[in-house]
Amino acid sequence: MTELELKYGCNPNQKPSRIFMRDGSDLPVTVLNGKPGYINFLDALNSWQLARELKTTTGLASAASFKHVSPAGAAVGLPLSETDRKIYFVEGEEELSPIACAYIRARGADRLCSYGDWAALSDVCDGATARYLKNEVSDGVIAPGYTEEALAILKTKKKGNYNVVQIDPGYVPAPQEYKDVFGVTFQQGRNEYKIDESLLDNIVTRSRDLPPQAKIDMVVALITLKYTQSNSVCYVKDGQAIGVGAGQQSRIHCTRLAGSKADTWRLRQHPYVLDLPFAEGIRRPDRDNAIDCYLSDEECRWLLADGNWEKAFRTRPQELTPAMKREWLDAFTGVTLGSDAFFPFGDNVERAKRSGVRYIVQPGGSIRDDNVIETADKYGMTMCFTGMRLFHH
Repeated sequence: MTELELKYGCNPNQKPSRIFMRDGSDLPVTVLNGKPGYINFLDALNSWQLARELKTTTGLASAASFKHVSPAGAAVGLPLSETDRKIYFVEGEEELSPIACAYIRARGADRLCSYGDWAALSDVCDGATARYLKNEVSDGVIAPGYTEEALAILKTKKKGNYNVVQIDPGYVPAPQEYKDVFGVTFQQGRNEYKIDESLLDNIVTRSRDLPPQAKIDMVVALITLKYTQSNSVCYVKDGQAIGVGAGQQSRIHCTRLAGSKADTWRLRQHPYVLDLPFAEGIRRPDRDNAIDCYLSDEECRWLLADGNWEKAFRTRPQELTPAMKREWLDAFTGVTLGSDAFFPFGDNVERAKRSGVRYIVQPGGSIRDDNVIETADKYGMTMCFTGMRLFHH
């Protein structure tokens, strides 16, 4: 197929809409189910690149959860702990494949933002992954293939309208990219810069401690940033993005936004959250909303008031005070922070410290690099300069 007509573009008034190959060749994607739209395909193609590059670089099954052309989360397929299974709602489930673990961890980074996501899988979608997707609110999935079992499961989702796209894993895009803005055509070479551990040799801090897992986390952060709308930063722990800040005009606001998401991910593991007495039959999205309110200082007061908690819980939950939350977060460490461009001030490092950051990777090149390095040294952090900017627009 050389082109695919779409219902409309970004908005219903933007017609006609289609995807096609400029050179007249066949599209590298096949729609196996549903009718993906313009934004769906933007998410599908961007998320697939992220998942594919993570797999190529790490050798591990990888996945991404995309919303509005930026990742809500990305991860490699490491096994889930018992706590992971509980906070991602897969307790007592079957043995999970690496690709299933990768997607569950990718979606688990920020379950609120992943509501209605587009899923990308580096490997063939199997039954375990399809069963998890079936129970989540998601717009579609892209993968290099699907088992018969997986495809049969996915075709039952959303009354048979769930979007399932298969991509040719051998497809190589043209080296030049084109984009029209206000009737003007932009051209640039594709960003084919290779991201691997060789970028991490320039350690600029007094601390030179950089264990193997931190190197993997730095690579995960950088590849995630490569496909995130700029400005962007990414917090990573154990091969999983736990906080992504995208599209902010100020870098400190990126760092704060992503840091607050990383904090929420960590707080979901607090014993009080793990023991929340949810009402019988409450849906996963409603659980996520209740947890989000419970973890917000302002919303929590409303949630715990008489007449409100009964909507989500069997009994009134214990209050998790700001002091208790701070104590829990202060005990967390070993987090990696990546940035798509240099940190202009040390305030980003100060904020990162509050979310357990121990390792930082960024391009460097600010006129205040000395201040940024000094701040990292104050906290015993290890920071690498890559010399490579990763803007994505």
